[in-house]
This record gives sequence, C-alpha cells and structure tokens, in this order.
Amino acid sequence: MRILYDHQGLAIRLTDERLAHILEHPEMHGMETAIGETLSHPQQVVQSFSDPGARLYYRHYVGTRVGDKWLSVIVKVTDGDAFILTAYLTDKIKQGVRLWPSEH
Repeated sequence: MRILYDHQGLAIRLTDERLAHILEHPEMHGMETAIGETLSHPQQVVQSFSDPGARLYYRHYVGTRVGDKWLSVIVKVTDGDAFILTAYLTDKIKQGVRLWPSEH
C-alpha cells in the first residue's frame, strides 16, 4: 500500500489491489507516477453529484497511449480516511461541484 498526498496535504491510500485494478487497463500502464502527480498538482478537482464523498482529480496529459487525455483519479473521502477507488483516462471532465480551483 502507498500513501499519496493531494494538493491540500490530504493523505490518500492507494492499495495494491486498487493499483492492480487500475493497471488491468492497458492504456494505464506507465501512468503510476501520473496518479500521484494528478493528486498533488491537479488542474481541477470536482465533487461527484452522485456520490458527495467522491472527489475526481483531473490533470491533462499530452501523448498518452491513447492520445491527449485527462487523467481522472477518483478518491473516496470519509471521516478520517481517503482512498483511491480508480483512475482512468478520459476526453472530458465530468460535471460536479468544482472544489479546486475555487470558483470564488
């Protein structure tokens, strides 16, 4: 298990099981470092509409195995715990409550 930190210093667990799940997708091979980078230096963080405890961290990467894509790292945050559910490459940022950068 690894502990990663987001841009606000929140400790986030990445279990071996979740990392193995993420790496089952061929396009995610070689993206392990990018997961930590996306958490620590996101370009946008969105709170899910369907699950208020889920935060979606986004960072854009040029030249991935499937072209220029956003890396989305999904983190479940509960009282006293935060852990990565999954991570994947996507064409666009999902709608939700923008947490960072703040809209104010």
